This record gives sequence, C-alpha cells and structure tokens, in this order.
Amino acid sequence: MRNFLLILQKELRSYFNSPIAYVVIAMFLALSGYYFYNIFASFSTISFQALSNPMLQRQSDLLNITERVVRPFFGSLSTTMLILLPMLTMRTFSEEKKSGTMELLLTYPLTDAQVILGKFAGCLGVFSIMLLFTVPCFGFVLAWGQPEIGVILSGYLGVFLMGAAFIALGTLISALTENQIIAAVLTFGCLILFFVLGYAAASADPGMRDFLNYISFTPHFAKFAKGVIDSSDIIYYFLFMFVCVFLNMRVLESKRWRG
Repeated sequence: MRNFLLILQKELRSYFNSPIAYVVIAMFLALSGYYFYNIFASFSTISFQALSNPMLQRQSDLLNITERVVRPFFGSLSTTMLILLPMLTMRTFSEEKKSGTMELLLTYPLTDAQVILGKFAGCLGVFSIMLLFTVPCFGFVLAWGQPEIGVILSGYLGVFLMGAAFIALGTLISALTENQIIAAVLTFGCLILFFVLGYAAASADPGMRDFLNYISFTPHFAKFAKGVIDSSDIIYYFLFMFVCVFLNMRVLESKRWRG
C-alpha cells in the first residue's frame, strides 16, 4: 500500500508541476461551461415562450428540466472527456520511456500492479477534480427548477466510471509507445471505436447486435444518464478496467523480460 501511495503522490506532483493538468482542466471547464450555457439558455427560452403559448405548455417533455438540461449536459460531458482524457493519459508511461526513467522505475522494489494502479489513480485523481468543478452548474439548475436528484447522482456515477475506463485504456496504450502524441492519437481512435460500435449495432444481426451493444460505451452510459443504475453496467466498466490493467501488466512484464 505504501508503494502505491508513493507512485500516486509522484504522479499527482508531476501533473501539477507541469502545465498539462492546468491546460486540460481549463479546456474541460471551458467546453463543459459552453455546453451548459447553451443547453440551459435553450431551455430558458422555451420556458418563457411556454408562458404565452398554451400549445407548448401541453408538451411536458419540453419543460422537463431533467430531460432538457441534465441528461444533455451529461451527454456533452462524455464527448468532452473523449477529446481531453487522451491528453492526460498520453504521458503516463510514454514520458517515462522517453526520458529513460522507465528502466530505473522497474528496478525499484515495486510490483507491476503497484506501478500501474498508482499511475492510474493519479490520472483518475486529476479527472475527479475536473468533475468536481462542474458541480456548481447544477446549482443553477436547482435554483431555477426541480430536477431529479437521482438522475444527477447516477449521471455523475456514469461519467466517473466511463472516465475511469477511458483512463485505463489510455494508460495501456501509453505503455505501448514512447511517443506521447502517438499514444494520444491511438487512445482517441480506440475510444471513438468503442463509441461508434453502439451505433453500428443497429444494422447488425441479432446475435452480433447484442455483442456490439455490450462492448460499446454508449448503451451502458445511456442508462446512467436516465437515472438507472444497473449492476450489469457497473460490472462492464470494472471488467473493462480490469482487462486494461491486466494487459498493461503483461506489457510491463515483457519489458522486464527484455531487460
């Protein structure tokens, strides 16, 4: 446990001693704030129009703040994460290889699991800070409406689990190359693939459709955004992270074997 905490502390220090964390957090907040402003402004416009238009008042879904603001905002967060999280994960192992400190790290009395989980937790810590800064957005929602609190909480759980899965995959890809740009591009490409598989499932055979829907991120995240917490979706994300960590351990193991 002590070794894990030392790696975690080292990772957090390296993030905040460089501009990476500040740039990514600033971009994340700028994009999420922009999306929230547009979503909330659109809802406010429709709400004012409904005051003088009885036809709009009968369409309850147009005036449902949970459906019109909360769920779309979580959807926009997932898109923003898709773009920015590869910028966080690209340096986890690639930087160690590039600077030549990877060999030194592997000579320390550390297990591969401690190194991988420490770096994973460090990146997840930065991501958690990013999410915390979005909480004030829902202060406006609570001040101007009555959203379903359960949907907000489940939405954050879904975003957190999806982000953790993104980070696990990005950390694995970073361990495969010493070029940070290549690591970021490959991570982004793989994440896009796992996103679009859910859309491709619509035109697939029934058996393949179920498989594609299961391995895709989007069907699992959609339930959280609706306020539904299904154990199968939680298991999916933890299984995805476990597979990425397991493969990452095999990569480091081969690195040790090659010397």
